[in-house]
Amino acid sequence: MTDTKEAFDIQAYMTKGVEDVVASALKATLKDPKESMFMVKFAAASKAASRKRRKAEDAGEHIPAFLIASITSACNLHCAGCYSRSNHATVDETPSAQLSAAQWNSIFQEADELGISFILLAGGEPMLRRNVIEAAGKTPNILFPVFTNGTYIDEDYFKLFDECRNLIPVMSIEGEKEVTDARRGEGIYDKLVANMDEFHRRGLIFGASVTVTKENIREVSSPVFLKTLSDRGCRVVIFVEFVPVTDDSKELAPGEEEREYLAEELSRLRREHPEMVYISFPGDEKSSGGCVAAGRGFFHINSHGGAEPCPFSPYSDINVVNSSLREALKSPLFHALQEQNILDDDHAGGCVLYEKRDQVEALLAQAGR
Repeated sequence: MTDTKEAFDIQAYMTKGVEDVVASALKATLKDPKESMFMVKFAAASKAASRKRRKAEDAGEHIPAFLIASITSACNLHCAGCYSRSNHATVDETPSAQLSAAQWNSIFQEADELGISFILLAGGEPMLRRNVIEAAGKTPNILFPVFTNGTYIDEDYFKLFDECRNLIPVMSIEGEKEVTDARRGEGIYDKLVANMDEFHRRGLIFGASVTVTKENIREVSSPVFLKTLSDRGCRVVIFVEFVPVTDDSKELAPGEEEREYLAEELSRLRREHPEMVYISFPGDEKSSGGCVAAGRGFFHINSHGGAEPCPFSPYSDINVVNSSLREALKSPLFHALQEQNILDDDHAGGCVLYEKRDQVEALLAQAGR
């Protein structure tokens, strides 16, 4: 590793990030006694998890604070430009070989023991796996944002989110009605708005996930759009940089100018609107010492158990079906990506590993020897 990378304390950086998110969440829930009570308990749990990670770090073992779990590869929508369908990681029908609810529960329990504080449940469409989400709800020391298209939210899910406050639905929206329906399908925006209104009526916290492109960055970060979300009860907004999956879509990916603009806007929003939590993914890679995938800040478990650097980089040399999470974090591929500084490379699109996928594939081949 370079001296610069050795000097960067990724554990301290991620711990501060967790603390900032928790502190913001506490502010955002002060007017909701039940939600605020849960966040106070979670704040204590996250501090305990941080101590576990620091103890491991001092012993020479790095444990990230975040895990992304794609609990299914099935989805009912065909969103324009979907990276997951482009990678053939998402399909229409649920494959039989996916991890069972019991296997996911074991992963959640081990993650708790290791000190992982956040597990982002994704897919496909994660709400197709109700039994897995129910298992997550029984792991209160971990916060589970559930990234959903919103179409499967029903009365039983409303009750589950009320009972298990560590489950936070995060619904994908692209902006106003016209642009959302254009990408996700006719009627999706109205369904999302109806869900938001019902969550708000029941006093349940929820979030929104927004794909950021060069075309929509100013609209989705505008006071008008964000106030619309806030007025409907949204308390978390996650901006996800668009990752191009075809040569034709490369010009949509945010560049340096757009990233700097979004970083400045997020700083202002956090300062002026503490009633909401604002997160950017992948965020400012310069301040984080490079990309935080491949176990540096998070890693990804796909629906079949493969441990991957990131959802945008679907390459794996180890599977949690026959290994532990701890062993997966020590995978030769993860080690090579970190040691060879690929995570630090400059890149034009939203994801360095996607842009450098030829190099990642070469490292995967070497790791398999």
